[in-house]
Amino acid sequence: MRNMMRRLKLTVNETKTSLRRVPDESFDFLGYTIGRCHSPKTGRAYIGTRPSKKKITRLCREISEATGRRWTLKDVEDRVTKLNRKLIGWSNYFCLGPVSKAYAAVDQHACKRLRQWLCTKHKVRGSGTAQFPDQYLHEELGLVQLSVRTRNFPWAKT
Repeated sequence: MRNMMRRLKLTVNETKTSLRRVPDESFDFLGYTIGRCHSPKTGRAYIGTRPSKKKITRLCREISEATGRRWTLKDVEDRVTKLNRKLIGWSNYFCLGPVSKAYAAVDQHACKRLRQWLCTKHKVRGSGTAQFPDQYLHEELGLVQLSVRTRNFPWAKT
């Protein structure tokens, strides 16, 4: 492999390069975890892709940053637009394989953080679920909901 890579004038990062035995082991590549997945309908195992935990965590950290206390003077529409742009871009890239668990985790985090931000902005005590329920966040403010139906995204390119 080293000879082939040298002829292609590419370098191999020895610390990141390793051999994996799929399906017993999984590995991360380009933000996806490649390995054994199970069909929700039949329960059969197959080799597939899913968004890696590292990328899900990174997106949640970016959502937290975008809804931090320092943005409380910004307009609500501005924050929702910023979040939607981030969520749509992420979901357009991570749309292969079983994504529903990842989408649900990201949706839950986005709602929680936007709700916290709204409570801080409007000086509301508590969790804010009564004043800002999920339905309000999605229908009134227009926050994108990734986990509704993965096939029928209005922003998906055909």
